[in-house]
Amino acid sequence: MKSFSICMIGFGNVGKAFAHLITRKSKQLADEYHISFSVVAIATRSHGRAISYAGINLKKALESSAENGSLNELSVISTPENIQDFITLSKADFLLENSPVNYASGEPAITHIRAALENNMHAVSANKGPVVHAYDELTALARESGKRFLFESAVMDGAPIFSVFREALPAADISGFEGILNSCTNLLIEKMEEGFSFEEAVAYAQSIGITETDQSGDIDGWDASIKVAVLATVLMGIPLKPQDVDRKGIRDLTPNMIQQAIKVGKRWKLVCTAEKLDGKITAKVSPQLVPPSSPLFSVNGTSSFVVFKTDVLPGLGILESDPSPETTAYGLLTDILNILK
Repeated sequence: MKSFSICMIGFGNVGKAFAHLITRKSKQLADEYHISFSVVAIATRSHGRAISYAGINLKKALESSAENGSLNELSVISTPENIQDFITLSKADFLLENSPVNYASGEPAITHIRAALENNMHAVSANKGPVVHAYDELTALARESGKRFLFESAVMDGAPIFSVFREALPAADISGFEGILNSCTNLLIEKMEEGFSFEEAVAYAQSIGITETDQSGDIDGWDASIKVAVLATVLMGIPLKPQDVDRKGIRDLTPNMIQQAIKVGKRWKLVCTAEKLDGKITAKVSPQLVPPSSPLFSVNGTSSFVVFKTDVLPGLGILESDPSPETTAYGLLTDILNILK
């Protein structure tokens, strides 16, 4: 059985879910894949850092995090302040980069991933920023290093979007897509359909942990826009930044507007679209009235949905229901397993 070591940047909800997942799946991974994982390094912004080449005790790390303690006590060596140096010192086989997304530049996640690839590590991330701001650079660096940079969880959590086109649908050319890519705003609109005020809906979304670190990223359409940019950049082959997307969020969508839509048998949805024509992409994120005939009409709660138009499959839809940190963590694990495969 082969053992592989992991360095984790970020130990928030997704990082902790990943720690629970590899612990729960340890027997299955050993029996079916003949592999095991040890987390040898964890760096957080406010709960300390730890490196242990024999493997950090994940139970203690999770307990420490839950009790608002520090990971420093789990470290067997003094850890550097500089994250690049921390990554290098970890000597891990894989980097899991889960720092908060930076819509404007993708940093510092780009620097973290670059450091990993330059130090003989594969890089796996749920962070959308590095994909839209440095996809060509990081994939080229990974290729030169004989490593991989994968990011299945960057869009729709653990749903297989990138791997489907990478492995199951070779030579399929995508001409466009339409969907609901931000589960938080979809839930906010639904709660307002139920009679919540906008503020009450936001408070509810925060209470169940589905808002971005900066909630304006959801409300003002930045999270949806960067996901559109990721899909366009990776699957349609044309680099796109979130700033290039015609963006309007749901901040001006009032409960009265939502109730009026219900009266005429329609629903408001934050709709994401992209179309490729003559080598250029037109992309948009905006609230739209959706009729019952649309597949977007019945996408409820925190679910996400996207339908792709390709030259071989005119309408291929992927639906993810009720995502959570656990589904995002599973996407990270599938990237690791696909790299090892």
